[in-house]
Amino acid sequence: MSNPADAIKTMKLYSDVERVDRELRALGKKPHAPLAVEDLAAFDQLHYGGTGAVDEAVGRLGIDSSTRVIDIGSGLGGPARHLASSTGCRVTAVELQRELHTSASRLTLRCGLNHRVEHVHGDFLKTILPVAGFDALVSWLTFLHIPDKSALLERCRSVIRDTGRIYIEDFFERGRLTDAERKSLEKDVYCSALPTADEYRQALEQADFKDIELIEMSDDWRAFVTERKQKFAADRVRFVHLHGPATFGKLDGFYRTMQTLFEGGNLGGLRITARAG
Repeated sequence: MSNPADAIKTMKLYSDVERVDRELRALGKKPHAPLAVEDLAAFDQLHYGGTGAVDEAVGRLGIDSSTRVIDIGSGLGGPARHLASSTGCRVTAVELQRELHTSASRLTLRCGLNHRVEHVHGDFLKTILPVAGFDALVSWLTFLHIPDKSALLERCRSVIRDTGRIYIEDFFERGRLTDAERKSLEKDVYCSALPTADEYRQALEQADFKDIELIEMSDDWRAFVTERKQKFAADRVRFVHLHGPATFGKLDGFYRTMQTLFEGGNLGGLRITARAG
């Protein structure tokens, strides 16, 4: 599969997008009926730490109602909607996968936030976006899918203003990955290359970012994926009844893979902030 939008579907987390609609119906939410952002918080945050991680970005970047934000790899739109509803900012949410983009757009409309959140379908590296058009750039667990960090970070620098800031949560190579771990990351996580923390910092500096801060999140994320796997297993009967055994099997396998990778100690997590130079 040469098309990244097709190839990334090997990552089981992105399969069966319709499960969000089933969860909403199970809660008594009728199709097309209005939603509150809070109704979706348990289903539309595909990163680690849920809305707490989004609030962390708000605080670190000083996002408020005057801020123009671009969210890279916006998924089902959960972070973008939370940003818009909690701060009043305007968000451009860029998503590569059409199914996620379509679902995200529909959910944003149901939340009445389409005047604050603009959904854009496309590859961030290629999609036409305004030069220096944003005050802040955010991204949660998306950059790991893009091996050329230099090109990626240069693109990030081009779309934010000279006073702009970035907030990124991403994987890094904490220790030397084994061949088995590399194969698992490539096959199960659509991640073919990871930088070390030093390499990440160098790429940020080369892209003309300043005041770079890299906070290691490895222990927190290891605890998160372990708890996620345990909670998912405990919810098996309800989940299978609602979504079927195939969807359960895919997600259970993916959650197990992430737990194994983090427990190995070589995969790590970073919370990155920086400002434009």
